[in-house]
Amino acid sequence: MMAQYLAAKREHPDALLFYRMGDFYEMFFEDAVKAAAALDIALTKRGKHDGDDIPMCGVPVHAHDAYLAKLVRQGFKVAVCEQIEDPAEAKKRGAKSVVKRAVVRIVTPGTLTEDELLEARSHNYLVALADAAGGFGLAWVDISTGGFFVQAIDPAALPAALARLDPNEILLPDRLLATPELFEMFGDWRRQLSPLPGSRFDSENARLRLQRFLNAATLDAFGAFTRAEIAAAGAILDYVELTQQGKMPRLALLKRVSAASLLEIDAATRRNLELTRTLSGERAGSLLATIDRTVTGPGARLLNEFLAAPLTDPNAIAERQDLVQYLLEDDGLRDSLRTALRQVPDLERALSRLTAGRGGPRDLAAIRDGLSQAAALRGVIATPRGEPVPTLLKAAETGLGHHAALVDRLTRALKSELPFLSRDGGFIAAGYAPELDELLQLRDGSRQLVLELEARLKSESGITSLKIRHNNVIGYYIEATPVHAEKLKSDPKFVLRQSMANAMRFSTGELAELEQKIVHAADRALALELRLFADLTTEVIAHKDPIAEAAAALALIDVGAALAALARDEDWVRPKCDDSRTFQIEGGRHPVVEAALRRQNAGAFVANDCDLSPERRLWLVTGPNMAGKSTFLRQNAVIAVLAQIGAFVPAKSAWIGVVDRLFSRVGAADDLARGRSTFMVEMVETAAILNQAGERALVILDEIGRGTATFDGLSIAWACLEHLHEVNRCRTLFATHYHELTSLAARLPALKPYTMKVMEWQGEVKFLHEIAAGAADRSYGIHVAQLAGVPQAAIQRAEEVLKTLEQGEQASALTRLADDLPLFAVAAAPEPTKLSEPSAAEEALRAVNPDELSPKEALELLYRLRSLVGLK
Repeated sequence: MMAQYLAAKREHPDALLFYRMGDFYEMFFEDAVKAAAALDIALTKRGKHDGDDIPMCGVPVHAHDAYLAKLVRQGFKVAVCEQIEDPAEAKKRGAKSVVKRAVVRIVTPGTLTEDELLEARSHNYLVALADAAGGFGLAWVDISTGGFFVQAIDPAALPAALARLDPNEILLPDRLLATPELFEMFGDWRRQLSPLPGSRFDSENARLRLQRFLNAATLDAFGAFTRAEIAAAGAILDYVELTQQGKMPRLALLKRVSAASLLEIDAATRRNLELTRTLSGERAGSLLATIDRTVTGPGARLLNEFLAAPLTDPNAIAERQDLVQYLLEDDGLRDSLRTALRQVPDLERALSRLTAGRGGPRDLAAIRDGLSQAAALRGVIATPRGEPVPTLLKAAETGLGHHAALVDRLTRALKSELPFLSRDGGFIAAGYAPELDELLQLRDGSRQLVLELEARLKSESGITSLKIRHNNVIGYYIEATPVHAEKLKSDPKFVLRQSMANAMRFSTGELAELEQKIVHAADRALALELRLFADLTTEVIAHKDPIAEAAAALALIDVGAALAALARDEDWVRPKCDDSRTFQIEGGRHPVVEAALRRQNAGAFVANDCDLSPERRLWLVTGPNMAGKSTFLRQNAVIAVLAQIGAFVPAKSAWIGVVDRLFSRVGAADDLARGRSTFMVEMVETAAILNQAGERALVILDEIGRGTATFDGLSIAWACLEHLHEVNRCRTLFATHYHELTSLAARLPALKPYTMKVMEWQGEVKFLHEIAAGAADRSYGIHVAQLAGVPQAAIQRAEEVLKTLEQGEQASALTRLADDLPLFAVAAAPEPTKLSEPSAAEEALRAVNPDELSPKEALELLYRLRSLVGLK
């Protein structure tokens, strides 16, 4: 057995080997040590190898999914080695023969298909990067849904593409990691990397592999792919086939994505805007969580895909907006669609498991129920409404297809209550297969059949004490007392099986035949059910492409109806998107902040306008901390993203000339893993903006230069502002506390100063969260420090220092301040004052019990106390 284990392990050295032994998957040697630590399970030992104990741990087969998920989340790959032979067959080769085993699947983070191992509302992308002929290609696939894409890519755009896809596993030639630039670029993705030998990325082998996959003699009909794209796509196919051990799941036809068709958003901007996850990595609190009204898993994944990759084609954006508007204006249609969609299971993932040979009866039921609801939705959409149906909804109606025959067969074949695994049996409905019904009746009605035979034998023999019994040694037998046994012996149909002191046991040909039927009925019934399951699966696979089209149509309808419901609930408007350089937002709001204020009953969100027309494309925003500058910057970027995914936006009106690149430099964080300070991170992100932003870009910058000395920071911010105005010429929101920058408005015609309004009244400061033309005269930082709870002594000293600095020359003021350190005078707590002898009034109060005083006595006491302290 260990020789068999070691042979399997040699074939999969980089994976933990789940070695099936009866009801457990066991791991040995170093695999056991790693798995026991990762899973927090006991590490034991079993046998010896080269004289040393063999470390061993194991997990039960019936619960292995949970352990598998834990290992995969920690970055392990797992090779599942199953018994592929019945133990009874192995015994025929000899008593000590080992059951045949083989690795049936390699589980990696990017090749999961089970619902228990996946997030229902997120894609699970496997990505491959390849280089060939001086270019790079990026391919990605989600084998749980079948989506398969490829894109030619420049290395500089790779970080933004990976941030868009958020893959769980990245394949690349190991030699690329030796390239310093790429090695540094993959710093954020080291855990997801799966380096492979360069031979697996050979473009000619990849071309042949793609041609076999597409069943075509040439790739010309599918697109003009570069060699690097072909190499990346071929490497993915090779890896999927390897990990699935030849059981390829259904993959869609390869689709080429043009980088120019998508709004490029780099990783820092996605993180700062919290598009799909918050800064802490949680989905809750992100923009996606706030706008998600989808009711199906595929719909949620499609919305995630939309938000990750906004469009840049105004016509494509308008098609999505038409769908949303059509469903927004018809409450009845929208509600009917969403009601039907709530009954739709995850068709995509059920189909993927069935085509990969890992499906079960519930996946067949998911196909049945999903296609049944597809027919219901098609009927709802087809109901005349008196106005043209949007292009996307019409295409979705067509995509839903007609599947009545398949639905009918699955409905007749499957029970309403189904087991998780086909090997558990009991999922074929009564009446579907008469042979199965007969076997099940024999299996389930065996006791009744035995009782009927027993009654007949009693009647025929006249022995009322005769019994038919069963044990595991001789099986079924007829038992009679010695007194009556002689009568049975004289009958030739009774054969003596066993003699005992107080009973004798017989058999008959009829009983032996019945026993044979009973013993094998369960096995035969299960075998027949598995054959029927295979037939049903084959039927589904034969219709895999129409089923996939129906699944995609259902997801699109779900997203359209969800965005319409969102617009209705939140009073959002349809934005105008075109090829101009316009950016006009009236009454814009930040959807996440607005939702948070509503949850906390903290008042209404203060809406603001923003006009980045060509003649005023650069706004210099000043104002106090806590006044809402960062929220204002982010909300306009978020509105642009929402507009370009085809959604309505939180505003009174919006006109947005499509943005091709979105940049954000907001917030402060260091990067200890790369040895970068907060200021260095800020400068790297700023450099990326100044080097890459073009005229169609939208840039939001917050507090550039704050992480260094005042004059250094001011100089950097000054230079960046000039560069954005003169070189990049993009639409920009630039927030700062360097009020000196407002003087640039005199010589930079497209720069306009704006400020956040503040109201001061009787020493109190109130932030109005409104933006207006003009510049702030102060930052109110000390006021914010006071709100944060800084000790009052420090606040007073800060005010003195500020006053000194504002009144004099900086050098002389700093000298005076350094010589005068009153803060240290208050650092030591004063000695407590000794208390004097208690006064007459205090003595009088000490003698009083308030609970015992009547109203009149209390009034008299009050007059007395007044007199004791000298008051009349």
